[in-house]
Amino acid sequence: MSSAVRALRRAAPALALFAAARLAGLLTVALCSWYVGEDPLARLGGTWDARWYTGIAAHGYGQRTLTFPDGAVQSDLAFFPLYPGLVAALTALLPLTGAVAGLLVSWSAAAAAACGIHLVADRLYGRRTATALVVLWGVLPHSVVLTMAYTEPVMTALAAWSLYAVLGRRWLWAGALAAFAGLARPSGIAVAAAVGAAAAYELWRRRGRGSWRIWAGAGIAPLGWAGFVLWVGVRRGDPLGGYLAVQNGWGSRFDFGAGAPDFVRRLLVRAEVLAFPVVMVTVAVALVLFALLLLEDRPPLPLLVYTAVLLLITVGGSGFFESKARFLLPAFPLLLPLAHAMAKARPGTAVVVTAALAGLSLGYGAYLVTIAPVPL
Repeated sequence: MSSAVRALRRAAPALALFAAARLAGLLTVALCSWYVGEDPLARLGGTWDARWYTGIAAHGYGQRTLTFPDGAVQSDLAFFPLYPGLVAALTALLPLTGAVAGLLVSWSAAAAAACGIHLVADRLYGRRTATALVVLWGVLPHSVVLTMAYTEPVMTALAAWSLYAVLGRRWLWAGALAAFAGLARPSGIAVAAAVGAAAAYELWRRRGRGSWRIWAGAGIAPLGWAGFVLWVGVRRGDPLGGYLAVQNGWGSRFDFGAGAPDFVRRLLVRAEVLAFPVVMVTVAVALVLFALLLLEDRPPLPLLVYTAVLLLITVGGSGFFESKARFLLPAFPLLLPLAHAMAKARPGTAVVVTAALAGLSLGYGAYLVTIAPVPL
């Protein structure tokens, strides 16, 4: 029996539980959508960012720009190309709408991500922790995104498999997958950073006498992200600053979290929609979990760098506070302290905790998709 088949057999219980959680989430969203008179397919595959992605898939870049009274301009150049490229390829091969193709890409990527997450955790900590990690990732409050036409499942899948390749010293695979992750989302640079850090440590450990594959993997890793950013810059007439200007139009820039305290003060002074306090708590919990991960679990360098860079980008970036919890979905190593605790808990306790988290995830996910008045 090949190692791949053995790995899939070991992951089967976790993948089955993950699939059950996401199918339940899909059914809950569908029922709530029908109750409020909405089409579930339209809500999952054609709202907010999904509309931009399917538009790029159908018509290419430069076809949609929004201009606001204050002069702000939102361009489709802010969206990275891998996901709309996959949607376009699927619609070219099959008689599907962009929304349906986007959902199929996301659902397939979510399954691949769950498998990759299990492989990483199983290799490092064993099957029980790996199963707990996959289940926890599948019942996060914002895990409804895994069943929407969004890019987080694709990036997480590429990140998990790249990290697994790094742990196995398969440098070319790690670099190639990191390059694709860099084409999926702006935060995909975190995968390249993890591959680069692991390669640098390996070269230092070998006193510079490493294989050419280490150099090649580290060199390939950032090419996807850097290539798209440079392409947007050239298209805007400013190779180095063009993409940053596009992001500024969306109110997104890296300010080291300077704007977060003011937002939190406003949140505490006046009532806001449910999504804002949930995101605030989610980000705070993520910071605590990162401290626990650093102090107690001491994960391998690639996982630590990947998680740290993702957390830094999310916390240090301004704009769209309501989306920060979604931005953290690919940071699955943050859940390792909880997965360790779940793996050590009695079966009854683990079942009760998982059921409670699943109930929260299903209800809150349906709220985000069908009721919440803010972008997800």
